[in-house]
Amino acid sequence: MKRNLLILFMLVTTINAFAQQTGFRLNDQEYFENGGVNIMAFQDIYPEGHQGGVSIIMHGMRIATNGDLRLDETPGQWQPIPKQKKRTVDIAGNLITVNLTYPDSAINGKGFNPIFYPDLYFNYTVKTRAEGGSIIVTVDLDRPMHSEFIGKVGFNMELFPGWLFGKSWYMDNQSGIFPRQANGPGMFDHKGALVAAKPMASGKQLVVAPEDENLRLTIRSGTGDLQLIDGRYQHNNGWFVVRSLVATGATTKAIEWVITPNVISGWIGEPVIHVSQIGYHPAQQKTAFVELDRNDPERENVELVWIGTDGKQQTVVSQKPEEWGRFLRYNYLKLDFSSVKNPGMYLVKYGKQQSQPFRIAADVFERNVWQPTLEYFLPVQMCHMRVNEKYRVWHGLCHMDDALMAQVNYNHFDGYIQGGSTLTKYKPGEHVPGLNIGGWHDAGDYDLRVESQSGEVYILTQMYEAFNLKYDETSVDQHSRIVEIHQPDGKPDILQQIEHGALTVVGGYRNLGRLYRGIISPGLRQYVLLGDGVNMTDGLIHSDDLKSGEKTGTHSSLTDDDWVFTEDNPGRELTVAAHMAAASRALKGFNDTLSAQCLEVAEAIFNIDRPVTGRAASSKVHAAIELLRTTGEQVYKDYILQNESLIVKEFRNLGWIIGAALPKIDNAAFTQSINKAAAGFSSEITKQGAQTPFGVPYRPNIWGAGWDIQSFGVRQYFLHKAFPDIFSADYMFNALNFILGVHPGSNTASFASGVGSRSTIVAYGVNRADWSYIPGGVSSGTALIRPDYPELLDWPYLWQQQEYVMGGGATNFMFLVLAADQLLSE
Repeated sequence: MKRNLLILFMLVTTINAFAQQTGFRLNDQEYFENGGVNIMAFQDIYPEGHQGGVSIIMHGMRIATNGDLRLDETPGQWQPIPKQKKRTVDIAGNLITVNLTYPDSAINGKGFNPIFYPDLYFNYTVKTRAEGGSIIVTVDLDRPMHSEFIGKVGFNMELFPGWLFGKSWYMDNQSGIFPRQANGPGMFDHKGALVAAKPMASGKQLVVAPEDENLRLTIRSGTGDLQLIDGRYQHNNGWFVVRSLVATGATTKAIEWVITPNVISGWIGEPVIHVSQIGYHPAQQKTAFVELDRNDPERENVELVWIGTDGKQQTVVSQKPEEWGRFLRYNYLKLDFSSVKNPGMYLVKYGKQQSQPFRIAADVFERNVWQPTLEYFLPVQMCHMRVNEKYRVWHGLCHMDDALMAQVNYNHFDGYIQGGSTLTKYKPGEHVPGLNIGGWHDAGDYDLRVESQSGEVYILTQMYEAFNLKYDETSVDQHSRIVEIHQPDGKPDILQQIEHGALTVVGGYRNLGRLYRGIISPGLRQYVLLGDGVNMTDGLIHSDDLKSGEKTGTHSSLTDDDWVFTEDNPGRELTVAAHMAAASRALKGFNDTLSAQCLEVAEAIFNIDRPVTGRAASSKVHAAIELLRTTGEQVYKDYILQNESLIVKEFRNLGWIIGAALPKIDNAAFTQSINKAAAGFSSEITKQGAQTPFGVPYRPNIWGAGWDIQSFGVRQYFLHKAFPDIFSADYMFNALNFILGVHPGSNTASFASGVGSRSTIVAYGVNRADWSYIPGGVSSGTALIRPDYPELLDWPYLWQQQEYVMGGGATNFMFLVLAADQLLSE
């Protein structure tokens, strides 16, 4: 068997070498491959997130993307994008043909289309074909471009700056170095409007990073000149852009590029070792993973090494790893070292590679793991407060002018929609009082979504109840509106955070007469703010009675106040009701008034007489469960029993919630029915977990799956606690390890910033422009470049990889750490 495997590996290597000699070929994943270089054509569908069009991965690094027609020199997030209609792959002809239309009528998938060119419409075809060691990209138009758009429509390709800072380039006989920051001068259109940075160079042939064999890339235009432009001049989150314009009268071969990446003969990616970046409890299952290039035939021993106080290393385990198999584009090996229980510092070695150091210790989860989320992340995100940390001010007292009632029949660029009515007594543009209290900024956008606010309250409440957390390291004064990090005030921090979240939800409900949908900046200029949120508005309530530029101590003529949106959404409202019912329990004895108000809100929403179906029906059951746990009232128990069939059917969504209520329901037949549903769902989880090497249900998508996997882990905890004979705790631990570094791709960092030997320290938070992070924030995590390339870049502007969010993003991680410590200490 071993001999057959060796022959198979040698055959694979030979085939790979042959492919390199004969140039690019389409593989079974429908992208072009030549050794360690891959070129995808229109498999990704997220151009506003720098994933789309023609993309290039060179020797494990995605260097280029979004090769497609665009209407701007350096498009931003809200510029028009095309609609892809048909993609045809001709394996035999080594050709991919894609038919597209400009513009797409539903930009960003949010039904919002800020068309800057309302009269522009055309169809076009992009053909990508291999010719030896090059890829030929041609664009055919169905009609000549109207004269109004000559000089605006061009073929763009974006180059990732993070790989290129300090690298050189040639454009014909010109040369330069890719700068770390965007520099002038600017370029203006015929109307005098600033449109982009002046091109760094123009010419027929661009050579990128000629000194680096891993990244050397040549682009030659067979039609007009190429331009090299710095897209960060107009948009902080921009990339370098290579562009050539569509010429007057051009249709067939309006654009032709010859792309020739350097291919290193025989290149095989380095092995990557995945371990928890903090380590393991002695009683915990411990598995190290080695991720291998699929063309790597070598199989070496994996070693677990103990690090002594004198720096000497002692091999504790050295053995052939278990072959897990193929996942995405990699092969995975496993080393189970659960039998090692001696405390100390360790690392894992495989060939020339070694992991970061990690601990095995009984107190591995007790310090410096969950604490940063409670000590830093949550306080920093607090809206309507000034947040201090000794010498540092994280942000000033912000958004004290919240909020103006949104305009009706309005579709906001971030997805909020206000219908034909405000659904309240307030008129559009009228100030709504009582909204300038409580809440957390959404980590990237500063908005307050009601489900994020209540969801954060809910997971914190569950944490407080499950672990009786009384940790106090922060002072929160709601009267002075000042937060002091690392200044204990004698009150449990977690209760102060629950209070802060409940204040915004309850305040909104009591003043609007209903829940708000969200509170957000009305304009793009404010929305894209990078920096202190205190600068988004003047903090003064808008007044129509003041002349332009006038202000008083409380009011201003400026219309910079956030807008508050409302909606009629029974499912969302009932979910918030469930969260508030739970919060009422936690706040009782801490803030009795707010506790009672939370319960009032929950009961009022639950008692609205309206039919509920689908998601809303499940949400009402959720609300009934939490109301029963809070009040013990028979009406909620009866409602739950009446909906037994729905709970069984929706066990995947309701099972983790119903378990804690079974003692109060106290109905043997009901419990038996729920246990049967639990057994079926457990089998489903086992099947899904076996489909990945990491032991969690994981189907990579464009967005990183870290938040979903954390949420899955939290649910597994509650399922295990309620049904210990049916649900193992293993999946909860696997979910935690996934966040802590056991995930696919070359970036082995913990998604939790500042947690572990290596972690995400360049993240998409409010301080992203400083290439920094907020301790305890948890990023979205490894994303998928379709169809099979996992990617987690050290880059602050990719929200689908590095964004922090509220509503459980970081607090689910915190929950998992506390849960692991609890279960392993029992």
